[in-house]
Amino acid sequence: MQTLHSMKGHRDYSFASAWSPDGRTFATGNQDKTCRIWDVRNLSKAIHVLRGNLGAIRSIRFTLDGQFMSMAEAADFVHIYDVKSNFSRRQELDLFGEISGTCFSPDTDTLFVGIWDRRYGSLLQFARQYNHSHPHDD
Repeated sequence: MQTLHSMKGHRDYSFASAWSPDGRTFATGNQDKTCRIWDVRNLSKAIHVLRGNLGAIRSIRFTLDGQFMSMAEAADFVHIYDVKSNFSRRQELDLFGEISGTCFSPDTDTLFVGIWDRRYGSLLQFARQYNHSHPHDD
């Protein structure tokens, strides 16, 4: 039980973390409204800093194939990043309520979002949309 490395960057308490399937990178979510992506080969600084809109990052999940990562704020917003685009492409889900967590299905085709709310509590299911267009389609 000893500290192996102390990472610097977050400014408050961390609430979430997740390993990428590549085994080299992991993400941390923090009260400072950021999710930081770290490479274990160099922990001196985060390789990406992803920002939330309103609050703490409380849930982080990678798909099993490592192509996507979800980052959920404590309320109202879930961000889905395309990891293969170096986190430059993203989609934002604007919801209503306290978010209890997210999870991808094993085939990566579905994202589940838990909403904790006395009145509107629910489990939301979002299906992945594929673009099967071909360069020669009219």
